[in-house]
Amino acid sequence: MSHTATNLLKANIMSTNNEKGPSRLTPHASHLTGEAGSMPDLQKSRDDRNIAIDKVGVKDIRYPIVVMDKSREHQQTVARINMYVDLPHHFKGTHMSRFIEILNQYHGQISIDRMNTILRDMKEHLEASRAHLELDFPYFIEKQAPVSGARSLMEYQCHMAGSLADDFDFVLGVTVPVTSLCPCSKEISARGAHNQRSAVKVEIRYRNHVWLEDLISWVEACGSAPVYSLLKREDEKALTEQAYDNPMFVEDVVRAVTQRLSREPEITWFRVACENFESIHNHSAYAMVERS
Repeated sequence: MSHTATNLLKANIMSTNNEKGPSRLTPHASHLTGEAGSMPDLQKSRDDRNIAIDKVGVKDIRYPIVVMDKSREHQQTVARINMYVDLPHHFKGTHMSRFIEILNQYHGQISIDRMNTILRDMKEHLEASRAHLELDFPYFIEKQAPVSGARSLMEYQCHMAGSLADDFDFVLGVTVPVTSLCPCSKEISARGAHNQRSAVKVEIRYRNHVWLEDLISWVEACGSAPVYSLLKREDEKALTEQAYDNPMFVEDVVRAVTQRLSREPEITWFRVACENFESIHNHSAYAMVERS
């Protein structure tokens, strides 16, 4: 998807202020070339081993961003950012400081609609043919307990990844916790059934626009019961009984999410993986489905 991700401006990440975005960096700007008088540029010296590197760059940069949400316009959060480019075989190394310089050029302007531009600057100023930008950040949604109506904030770990070679590619991801109750345990036990928290990780490519809130709600409906940060006793009773009446194997969860996502015409590709943190085993159960 080369041109569609720019329509995500209204979806999930917005700039941290309303200032006009920065102009494109000039390819010979001294603050990006690393020029410092006659000091040698060792990274640009020749390497004779004839081995190109697929990804080289900087990882785990903590950076403040503002994320748009469906109900409250925006919320502040902090992302962990990874920035990579490929390295031609004839260069000894890449200029690590340029990644940070480019990122800081867009301080207050980091958004999905600018991701393509940031990646182009990375390619240009690091003399690369491919560039990659990844953001991982917590996202909070206010949820209401099913019976008491108690409100609380629920955290979801989100992921956005953009890559640029000849075309621009964008992937949106989120990990959604759910409750799963074992059908086998329920079937063979005279009293009760073992259940556990499960982590459902979904990644999607899409045409125009998908809200994070919608994606999360679709996934939550596919477990035995949803997970909340605040529950009163009446809520615990309701959710325990809901899970008991809706037992699901890990295979059931990924199939249910697959059916749900397949009904969304905006989604062009997805990967769904579920991990059950088993409560009576010393291992996790896992299943994954990928579709386009």
